[in-house]
Amino acid sequence: MRTMIFFAILFSALIFLSCNNSSEKEKAECCMPSATSSRFADLADETSHNAGHAVTDTMSEMVLIPGGVFDMGAREKQFSKPDEFPVHKVRVDSFYMDRHPVTNAQFREFVEATGYVTTAEKKPDWEELKKQLPPGTPKPPDSVLVAASLVFESPGRKVSLNNYQSWWRWEAGADWRHPKGPGSSIEGMDDHPVVHVSWYDAKAYAEWAGKRLPTEAEWEYAARGGNNGFIYPWGNELVSPEKANFWQGEFPYTNLTEDGHKLAAPVGSFPANGFGLFDMAGNVWEWTADWYHANYYKTLSKQGITENPQGPRSSYDPMDPHIDKKSIRGGSFLCNDSYCSGYRASARMKSSPDSGMMHLGFRCVRGVE
Repeated sequence: MRTMIFFAILFSALIFLSCNNSSEKEKAECCMPSATSSRFADLADETSHNAGHAVTDTMSEMVLIPGGVFDMGAREKQFSKPDEFPVHKVRVDSFYMDRHPVTNAQFREFVEATGYVTTAEKKPDWEELKKQLPPGTPKPPDSVLVAASLVFESPGRKVSLNNYQSWWRWEAGADWRHPKGPGSSIEGMDDHPVVHVSWYDAKAYAEWAGKRLPTEAEWEYAARGGNNGFIYPWGNELVSPEKANFWQGEFPYTNLTEDGHKLAAPVGSFPANGFGLFDMAGNVWEWTADWYHANYYKTLSKQGITENPQGPRSSYDPMDPHIDKKSIRGGSFLCNDSYCSGYRASARMKSSPDSGMMHLGFRCVRGVE
C-alpha cells in the first residue's frame, strides 16, 4: 500500500479517525506515517567482514555480531509503549550486520545493475490498493493516484501532535533520487542513507546483495552494542546532539539543529555503538524482516528462551487493524522525546510494506556460514 496508509489518512481521513480513542501520545505515534546477557562487550571488535558483492568500496563492510541471550523489550518506563512489554529472553545466533544504513551510492549501484524501479516511482493501482483499506473507502481523485511519497515539511508554528497532516505532504515525484520532490536531488549525497524505499525495495536490494533484512530480535540485540542493560545504543544517558541525529527543539516547528543536521546526516556522523555499528539511533528508521503485531511479546514471554524468533505469522495493529505492517526500528532525525523517542533500542514502530518516506531506510544482515 506504499505510503498508502498515510495516503488514505491524508485523503479519506478514515484511518486517521481510528486514532481518536487513543491517548495523546498514542495518537501522535499512531498517526505518524508508518503509516534489545552482556558477555559480548569484549567481542565487539572481534571481526569485520566484506559482503563480497560488487559494491566497490568500504561501504560494503559488515560487522560480526556474536550470538547470545538477551532481554528483549523495554525495562525503562519513561517513553516506552505497551507493545514493548513484557521483557522476554531471546537467543540469537551470530550474524553479520551492515556497519551503517544502505547509502544512496550503494542503492544506485543496485538500480544500475538491475534496472529496478522502486515503489515510490510507480503509479498506485487502485484496484489492488482498495483491497487493503477499510470497506467503503472512497476512491481518491486521479491527481492523487500518482507516483509519489511522503515528504516532511515543518508547519512553522505549534500544531497538535494528533495531526501529522500538519507536517507531512504527499509529494508527486518524491522518490529516492528526489528526496524532497521534483527539483531536488541526491547530488553530493552518496554517503547519505537512501530513503523513500519501501520494504519491498529493501528486500529486493538485500537479495541482490546476497543478504537479508534483520529480524526485530537481531536488530534490537545489535542496537544494544553488547550491553544487555543499555537503553540506548550508547548507554543509559539521555539523547544529546553529540550522540545521534534527532530533533532538537519543539517538534515539529522549531528545529535548533544543534547536532548540525536539519534532515538526514551522512552515515557514520555520530559515534558507533559497542559493536561498531553506526546510526542505530536516529537519522533514519530502518525496516526489519518481521511483521508487526502489537501482542507479539506477550506470546514470546510464555516460551522461556525464544530461539532466533522470526516474527509473528501475521500482522495486527489495534490502532489500524485493516492494514498489514512490518516493524521498523531505530528512530529518525524527526524523533523527539515529546513525540516518539524512537532512538531507544527497544522502541518499535510500524508501517505497511509498500510505504516509503523521507526518514525511512534500511540496513542488511547475513548469517555466519
